[in-house]
Amino acid sequence: MYAIIDTGGKQYRASPGDILKVEKLKSKVGDEIVFDRVLFASDGDEIHIGRPILDNAKVIGKIIRHGKGRKIIVFKYKRRKNYKRKKGHRQLFTEVKIEKIELGAKEVAQNGT
Repeated sequence: MYAIIDTGGKQYRASPGDILKVEKLKSKVGDEIVFDRVLFASDGDEIHIGRPILDNAKVIGKIIRHGKGRKIIVFKYKRRKNYKRKKGHRQLFTEVKIEKIELGAKEVAQNGT
């Protein structure tokens, strides 16, 4: 079973037991987080498509850690004009472990039951 969730302006494929790096969330390490913007879900034999989101569908996860991604170098250059700009950026992220997916009455935990 898996679901497509929307958080931080991006879409992620989540299955029970997966670890996702999402945009930084304002919660503490160890907190439980609920993603209620579920766009698509599949439980193996049946698929559910939201228009745009599914009602009564939730993906529940636990925050593992916060951190910064690897450094990205932004370099601007114009030849023969003596113009060079070098700037670095490290994107903040939150690592989330997906615990279970709930589709209304159905619920799938990490062990697949």
